[in-house]
Amino acid sequence: MAVLPIIVAPDPRLKQVAKPVDKVDAEIRRLMDDMLETMYKAPGIGLAAPQVGVLKRVIVIDIAREDEKPEPLRMANPELIAVSDEDAVYNEGCLSLPEHYADVTRPAAIKVRYLDHENEIRELEADGLLATCIQHEMDHLEGILFVDHLTALKRNMILRKLLKAKKSQQPVSA
Repeated sequence: MAVLPIIVAPDPRLKQVAKPVDKVDAEIRRLMDDMLETMYKAPGIGLAAPQVGVLKRVIVIDIAREDEKPEPLRMANPELIAVSDEDAVYNEGCLSLPEHYADVTRPAAIKVRYLDHENEIRELEADGLLATCIQHEMDHLEGILFVDHLTALKRNMILRKLLKAKKSQQPVSA
């Protein structure tokens, strides 16, 4: 397993739409495992393949707390097949937008269909933090960041701060 570099916004690669995987084979399983290792090290509770520069419809999630046994979810080609009429608001953050958080409204409960790490079709009903996390990671597959759910003013403030931070980290050429 390997820790992969996480792309930080603003970066045009985060705005691209990921392509479906044909099947979950050894290559995709290795990607899922590397993504999990990267997510745990960051630390985070979810990661989408586009965040590590791979334009494939693959996400990994683990909302278990530090004192709990890990419960990783590996999903390829996730699709929402049902969403609740009721919404929930969560204060979201993102490994691609470090140290920035904002309230985002999403459906409170969902049902998702996906291929698991053994290439089996699964369905999962989720609510609370898990539902929010799945939807957040699925947005990445469409080139959508959590800040895209905010007002233009809030989104632009966050992106300007990230751009400024990125520029200050670049070495000055002679």
